[in-house]
Amino acid sequence: MRLRHFVSTLLLTVALPLAAPLQAQDLASLQADQVAITGDQVLNATGAVEVRYRGQILRAQGVRYDKGTDRLSITGPITVTDGSGNLITADAAELSADLSEGLLTSARFVLARQMQIAARQMFRTQGRYTQLTDSVASSCEVCTVAPTPLWEIRAARVIHDEQERQLWFDKATLRFGGVPVAYIPRLRMPDPTLDRATGFLSPRLRTTSDLGAGIKLPYFIALGPSRDLTVTPYVSAQSGRSVELRYRQAFRTGTIEATGALSRDRILRGEDRGYVALKGDFGLPDGFRLTFSGLAVSDPGYLVDYDISDMDRIDSRIEASRTRRNEYVSGRFVNFRSIRDIGGQLESNATLPTLVADFTWHRRFSGGPLGGEAGLRFQTHSHYRSSDSWTDSDIDADDIADGRDLSRVSLRLDWRRSWVFGPGLVGTMMGEGNADIYSIRQDALYEGTIPRLHGTVGAELRWPWVATSDSGASHVIEPVLQLVAASSDTADVPNEDSTLVEFDEGNLYSMGRFSGSDAREAGTWLNAGVSWTRFDPAGWSSALTLGRVLRTTDEGQFSEVSGLAGSSSDWLAAGRITFPAGFSATGRVILDDGLDLTKGEMLVDINRERYGLSASYVWMQADAAESRTVNTNELHLDGRHSLGQSWTGRVSGRYDLEADRLNRANMGLEFRNECLRVDLSLSRRFTTSTSVKPTTNIGLSVDLLGFGGAAKAGPAGACRG
Repeated sequence: MRLRHFVSTLLLTVALPLAAPLQAQDLASLQADQVAITGDQVLNATGAVEVRYRGQILRAQGVRYDKGTDRLSITGPITVTDGSGNLITADAAELSADLSEGLLTSARFVLARQMQIAARQMFRTQGRYTQLTDSVASSCEVCTVAPTPLWEIRAARVIHDEQERQLWFDKATLRFGGVPVAYIPRLRMPDPTLDRATGFLSPRLRTTSDLGAGIKLPYFIALGPSRDLTVTPYVSAQSGRSVELRYRQAFRTGTIEATGALSRDRILRGEDRGYVALKGDFGLPDGFRLTFSGLAVSDPGYLVDYDISDMDRIDSRIEASRTRRNEYVSGRFVNFRSIRDIGGQLESNATLPTLVADFTWHRRFSGGPLGGEAGLRFQTHSHYRSSDSWTDSDIDADDIADGRDLSRVSLRLDWRRSWVFGPGLVGTMMGEGNADIYSIRQDALYEGTIPRLHGTVGAELRWPWVATSDSGASHVIEPVLQLVAASSDTADVPNEDSTLVEFDEGNLYSMGRFSGSDAREAGTWLNAGVSWTRFDPAGWSSALTLGRVLRTTDEGQFSEVSGLAGSSSDWLAAGRITFPAGFSATGRVILDDGLDLTKGEMLVDINRERYGLSASYVWMQADAAESRTVNTNELHLDGRHSLGQSWTGRVSGRYDLEADRLNRANMGLEFRNECLRVDLSLSRRFTTSTSVKPTTNIGLSVDLLGFGGAAKAGPAGACRG
């Protein structure tokens, strides 16, 4: 019988014999242009044959099923797909009825739509193993205009273990552009569906002016579904020997990661160098979260010499916290250790507050009979210096004692309520009260227990104006006046947490601009400003803010460079513009009455498909109050540009315009397509100190994509055009 289209759909018992009654998943569905049954043993299907069985789909020109042998004879072209994205093609096949065993000739095996293996013959056994002979494996695109893949592995035999998701190569040769570059008698690699497998990771070549040329060869060890260890030996030409370790483990409620390294090199001859670091993140009962991190290093230059980090003050901490809609709780212990070079000498850790303990409880609630919203904050703080030296009694009050230890308990109550009246005016009343108790030790000037009270009240008036222009653009103009009065008792305490003061649009309308609790803004002042925001129908927007602070008296709390000194502060001007096409710019300047620049910064970000640029510029005058002995005048650039379909160039650098020198420069070139990633980097650090000197680093890494992992493939362009 022959029909032009599908004439029959037969449910056939081609599953393996079962003693129990057949289930739905044990039945196969057959569709074909023509189906013929000879006796009750042989079925012949021809023309657009499609067999569906247990998630697998077989398509062929013809299928012959012999019930007596329970075998399928298939004529091609043949394709077999499954739900995991695997594909098999062949010219002919002899398979078991459940497709788990058999022989395919002139076969091609595609794993997870990434890795393809062509072979003369392919054998399927035990429903688990696929063996391919005289095979060629690659994840590169191959077509008529580009018949030779960028890279390929030729092997006498390849075995794919479907259960373990591993590929085994016998007598393998790695070729680039058809040229053999390496012979490996036996090679094991993960298939594209496996993210974690024990074995070597991609090596990385690294050359530095201090250590010479070297190679890193990471070896990944999967210790189980929730643990792994990576061991990375590093050998350099100039007597450098190092081993890096990384251990990770996932628990039901969190994760930990431990890293470290041990090295010997010519930089510190005969000395062992290294570091160890630990970090973790865990969920605790009742919504709390525990985080911790710690780092210890053998010497000040190690982290920079081995390109681990540029940090010069090491921060190790443990913290438990919880954040809810109206509540925040946090407790932490912090240890600081400095490896900073200051004037040719390392900063003393004995005079730094190296041990710090903090606790904060902050609660927001209704203002009750007063209306509005109120808040209550309870906070404790302690820090310890290991130095035992005391400050002489005649020292200036702004100097910090070498061994001063301090503890503080603070309580703050605040309230705020707003009203709308008249022609859209928004009026706000606010208040805040603070009570502190200080306990100070090893300081003759501040020794003992010191209580302190501070109160602030304020009134604010805003008048937002909204208009739409003929072009359809929306404009919002908002003038703001905020009157604040603050008073404190006469208690004098050392200022250790509020020495750095910023004046920006974020605190222009503020009841206090000190960042910590040791210093409280006092007196009576008026915060005045106006902002203008424009929303264009084309999708871009801009915003401008202008303001300053006017005081009844100068309390002498701020330095000249801060922009807040005197009875009238400097002018603050800030602007922002954003385009939907990936361009944004933000700028901020502080100008005195003569329009001389005190501080300024500019940020520009361009993010397009083919190129991107992030640039920042900072200018600040020298300020002894902020331990800044010279002007800061720096430019930082970070850019990328597509140099073709698969090539990307990168460049970044930091230039000190005050010293007229580069501090750091980096260049990079990356090639990435559907099957290969090559990354070449060059960096130069120009700064020098007693612990580090200018160095140049060159790095090279090569990744063959398609063998598992999370590396992102690039564009496949070999067959275009």
